[in-house]
Amino acid sequence: MLKAVILIGGPQKGTRFRPLSLDIPKPLFPVAGLPVIQHHIEACITIDELKEILLIGYYPAAQIQQFVGDMQQQYNINIRYLQEFTALGTAGGLYHFRDQIRCGNPDAFFVMNGDVCADFPLQELYTFHKQKGALVTIMGTEATRQQSLKYGCMATNKATQEVTHYVEKPSSYVSTLINCGIYVFSLEIFSTIGEAFNIKQQDIYRNGNGSKETGFIQLEQEILTPLAGGGRLFALQVTTWWSQLKTAGSAIYANRHYLELYHKKHSERLLHTVNDKGNAVCNIIPDVYIHPTATVHPSATLGPNVSIGPGVMIGPGVRIRESIILADAVIENHSLVLHSIIGQNSKVGRWARVEGTPSDPDPNKPFAKMENPPLFNHDGRLNPSITILGGFVSVPSETILLNSVVLPHKELTRSFKNEIIL
Repeated sequence: MLKAVILIGGPQKGTRFRPLSLDIPKPLFPVAGLPVIQHHIEACITIDELKEILLIGYYPAAQIQQFVGDMQQQYNINIRYLQEFTALGTAGGLYHFRDQIRCGNPDAFFVMNGDVCADFPLQELYTFHKQKGALVTIMGTEATRQQSLKYGCMATNKATQEVTHYVEKPSSYVSTLINCGIYVFSLEIFSTIGEAFNIKQQDIYRNGNGSKETGFIQLEQEILTPLAGGGRLFALQVTTWWSQLKTAGSAIYANRHYLELYHKKHSERLLHTVNDKGNAVCNIIPDVYIHPTATVHPSATLGPNVSIGPGVMIGPGVRIRESIILADAVIENHSLVLHSIIGQNSKVGRWARVEGTPSDPDPNKPFAKMENPPLFNHDGRLNPSITILGGFVSVPSETILLNSVVLPHKELTRSFKNEIIL
């Protein structure tokens, strides 16, 4: 029997994802028509031995419970949300809920960060973990030399794939093999985390430093780094797609790849030019996902890489490309939406243009990942990125919104370029 743990963080996290995370908890933000962590759940249910999925985070239970109930019903698997009393770090949450994870004595358990998007090769990872008799197996992928400094870097023995050295966000180059935030753990890991916990408690007791949080344990620095070179930590390098979901721009990138994966696993989710009844839907440039409750005029042109949420209304002659339109938004006649995210219940008026700048990885660099730049550059100017409308925003007819971020509940009166509209 196996289990899976998805670490979803809490409201203080995901600040770079604002204003989208103001309305929807970041783990529930829809990418390719599904909440981000539903993609994790779908990967988990492909493994027959996996009997339970635990979500660990410090969001208020009220924000997560409805989603958990829906998932249990849809996939017929036991899913529970375990709410931390405070932020406990990537290993602290595992240790705090160790009895819940160990219950039923699973052979091993997966741990997945809620903010990663990937073609999750969980079966391959577990098979590798068993073959190596590992305590911890990390899914790794290659990054560019420069970008590797922003991730956990691993040096491995090429013959055995044992991790001999692990550094989280090193100050100088270590390796281009980076940690994807997807693991398999054997149950003995809890004694290793327990040792780290006890050392921390003794240190606080000795030094009288009461302000330090004893339960806060970081998996990467406090567990993986000391384990490296001990013969129990291994890395499986994969070449499949993987990305982090840190900024709104990375959601557009993830949307494209998840839509592409639907060809392989869920082709019924992709919209084709003609529906089941043989009627023309609209002009489609693949890949496009449209929720069944959305209304799209047949003269609209959507794609490539567009996701339309529930209750959305799209008028005649609308053109949408590389964008996510959230629930109950209205895109009126002949407007244009490019490289943008339109928030729920927002409205784009007739003949308006909403456009952002794609922030994709550099196509000329092999293994390049998303850059996820900060909102502002060194001069205090807004970095060009996708355009984001928060929820309940109104864009007037015949206006242009370019490379801008609009906070929720705003009614614009004119065109904007490179601005944050507060």
